[in-house]
Amino acid sequence: MAQADSELEYVGFWLRVGASLVDTVLLVAATAPLLWLLYGRAFDPTSTDLTAPGNFLFDWVLPAVAIVAFWIARQATPGKMLISARIVDARTGAKPTLAQAIVRYLGYFVSTVPLGLGLIWVGLDPRKQGWHDKLAGTVVVRPRRRSAAPVRFTAD
Repeated sequence: MAQADSELEYVGFWLRVGASLVDTVLLVAATAPLLWLLYGRAFDPTSTDLTAPGNFLFDWVLPAVAIVAFWIARQATPGKMLISARIVDARTGAKPTLAQAIVRYLGYFVSTVPLGLGLIWVGLDPRKQGWHDKLAGTVVVRPRRRSAAPVRFTAD
């Protein structure tokens, strides 16, 4: 059920920031109670100790699995769904592959390390791609709502 290129627009920086904030709140709401159950009163939400039994699992593994699963199943996380955005293959507009989703997730670390420049790049790039999108070969699109430039897919 792919839309024609001219019916889509790229999703820009501020909309994606808003979607990420929604996703962050949902992740915290899901993981904090689990960590509270695991640690009880000893739970320290500011702890960065990855050697604690639940921290690595609940802070790193489960969020990664959940995000990649959403990208594969729905082409979006809940925050992106709120703005009708979805992640697609940059060349074809098709659903991203599992490999693209994993590379995109790992690409967030690459995008974040140099002072967030790879994330800020979304605001500078004509196709609104962050470094994580470029690494994975994806773009974030939504139904066209303004006089924004239409999406162009170029399959070889």
